[in-house]
Order: sequence, then structure tokens, then C-alpha cells
Amino acid sequence: MQNQTQIFGIRAIIEAINADKTIDKVFLQKGLKGDLYSELETLIRKQSINMAYVPIEKLNRLTKKNHQGAVANISPVDFFNIEDLVLNTIEAGKTPLFLLLDQLSDVRNFGAIIRTAECTGVNGIIFQKKGGAPVNGDTIKTSAGAVFKIPLCKVDHIKDAVFYMQASGIKVIAATEKTENSLYDISFKEPCAIIMGSEDRGINPSTLKVVDEKAKLPLLGDIESLNVSVACGAFLYEAVRQRISISN
Repeated sequence: MQNQTQIFGIRAIIEAINADKTIDKVFLQKGLKGDLYSELETLIRKQSINMAYVPIEKLNRLTKKNHQGAVANISPVDFFNIEDLVLNTIEAGKTPLFLLLDQLSDVRNFGAIIRTAECTGVNGIIFQKKGGAPVNGDTIKTSAGAVFKIPLCKVDHIKDAVFYMQASGIKVIAATEKTENSLYDISFKEPCAIIMGSEDRGINPSTLKVVDEKAKLPLLGDIESLNVSVACGAFLYEAVRQRISISN
């Protein structure tokens, strides 16, 4: 299994970014100063790379090497461009089914969703560059290797992906409890993209305002919500059920 690669040292990380390596996250030492450090900070912000300022103790736990106040994780997978992903799917004659993830934070939920998405024929998974779970060893393990079999795409803002889907003739459906519409009343037979929200707050309210349809799962017990990966599986398999009925 391919693992996430760790690099350390300010200049090494700068060179990796300039070489177009897919950096998943950079950890920078709090309070560090210097021209090279400032150059790295500027480059990280320019490229919209996920970044965290941490105490030196955290960096020392990440690596025993001379990190110079900077450690980065290079993603083990390559990411697709959203325009190419959508265009290639349409040109292949498929009825698009995409999955948008609005800042999911748990890597195991992320991995489980990737696995289910691959099993249900999802054409690609789109998520934000910042604020979400990384593609790391835990994600790969939980996905049972599905991360290497399904296109993944990072965007600056999930709302941008919503607008692009809509402009491409793809209906955007939000999985949310903030609706009276049942999942089973929604049509997934045409080109569509399903948005799943984060574990703690669901889908961003500003994103909910621009989707085409909203749907919820019926909950018959006392618990008010499902685990996001379980809910995602229910939505995707309803899409599969409807699309199978067309082909038959």
C-alpha cells in the first residue's frame, strides 16, 4: 500500500511546492521568523495549501530529523482538475454521479465514504483544499485502497464546485435534515451530484441556499442523526437503485 510521504525542512518544502508536488498539509512552528520562513508562508497561502501553526514539541513528535520548524505531508494520490473530471465523465457517455464533501473532518469517515463511492460507481469525489480530512494512511486503509480507484478533486470552495456542476447541467442534491423532502422522493436518474456535510455542523448554510434540491433520510428511532458515512451510503445506493431500474 502506498503511504503518505513526509518531508521536512523549510527549503525542501519550498522546492516540493514549486515542483508541483501535491502537499496535503504543512505544519509550521509557532513564532518562527526569517526570510526563508516568510517565503514559505507566502507560497503556502498563494497555493491555498492546508497549514497549521504548532508548537515545536508537535514537530518533534512528527519527525526526529532536523525539521527547521517545518514539516509537510505529501499526498499519496494525485488529484484531478474539476473541469477535466466533469468533461471526461460526460464525454465517456456516462450519466454523471458526483459526490461533494463539505469539510468532512474524520479520516475514517472519509475513507469509508470513498470505499462506498467506488462501489456505487461514483465518477469522482470533490472536496475543499482547506478544513477537511486529509488523504493519509488511515484514509487509505479505511477505503480498502479505493482512493487509488476513484478520481479525487480538490477545490478552493465547495460552493464553486456546486456552481460548476450546475453550469454543466448536473443537478446538485444536498443531504440535510433541514428539509421536509424525503430521499425517496428525489430523482437520481439524471446527471447529479450529492453533497454531504461535516460531522458536527452539516452543510454550510450558504451552500444550502444554492443547491437544486434537499433531501433527508427518514429516522424512526430516538437518535436524531446518522453517521455521515452511513447516510452517504444510503443516498448513493438509492441512486444506484433508481439507475438500475432504468437499465432494466
